[in-house]
Amino acid sequence: MVIQQEENGLKELETMQKAVPFAPSATSYAMGWKGLQAVRYRDSSGSEFSGEGTSRTHAVVLHVRPPEKMDLRYEGVKRNVPPPAGSMAVVPAGSSLVVRWQGSIDALHVLLEPSLVARVAAESFEFDPSRTVMPPLFGLNVPELRRAMLAVDAELRAGGVGGPLMVEALARLLAVHLIRHTTGAHRLPASADGVLPRRKLRTVVEYIMENLGGSLTLEQMAAVVHLSPYHFARQFKAATGLPPHQFVIARRVERAQHLLRANGEIGLVEVALRVGFSDQSKFSFHFRRIVGVTPGQFRISARIA
Repeated sequence: MVIQQEENGLKELETMQKAVPFAPSATSYAMGWKGLQAVRYRDSSGSEFSGEGTSRTHAVVLHVRPPEKMDLRYEGVKRNVPPPAGSMAVVPAGSSLVVRWQGSIDALHVLLEPSLVARVAAESFEFDPSRTVMPPLFGLNVPELRRAMLAVDAELRAGGVGGPLMVEALARLLAVHLIRHTTGAHRLPASADGVLPRRKLRTVVEYIMENLGGSLTLEQMAAVVHLSPYHFARQFKAATGLPPHQFVIARRVERAQHLLRANGEIGLVEVALRVGFSDQSKFSFHFRRIVGVTPGQFRISARIA
């Protein structure tokens, strides 16, 4: 599965390189993200570029610093002036894109899987997923969507320390904002969410603790209590005060503390893997954020105590 995802990511990058003919400054393709990928392009050469391509995913582009000149064509969108700084464009999957620009550029491309957007449309808005259409848009100024894009960018720059659950939540948030803006629809009433009942909360917490060392996903946790991922996330946060991914991280750190106290010989890499972190850097980041000290410092203080 991981190999297949990497191959798909390389193919998507190759497609994007036809439209943006220089190497990206950062990509998420090696981070194991699902449903969403992010690519940051920065070029300060001031040169003139042109390219074309067809994306297999929905692309949302945040123009952090637009070029001086720009000529753009895709799916009925025709523009020969640069977009405003901070504005966004939506390029639906399957769109044939032709672009030419001149000058420095800084843009964030967030790529959403069409299947994820269709799933969110069905779960959150009760739309027919087979008829969910993402229209082409240009020059968007939607603060909520921009904030979600910047959150993805922050996760990209941090190296994906929030983990797959964080990325999954961001992907769904982006999809919700896109659907709301493009259709004018509202999410299902808040009363339909409510608070996760105590029995279901106990069931899902037990599931989390039993599978803490594995790769927990929002879909898996939601399936345990027979809810859609969207409604599960809202009900879970209402019941615990934490989004599911933050709750899982907190429990992993708690288990790591127990291991560090109980076994002075086990290595930090092994501790990280046992409690479900993909590598030691993510483990150390979240451990210090929650506990206030690094895992090594915690182990030393536990020995002294």
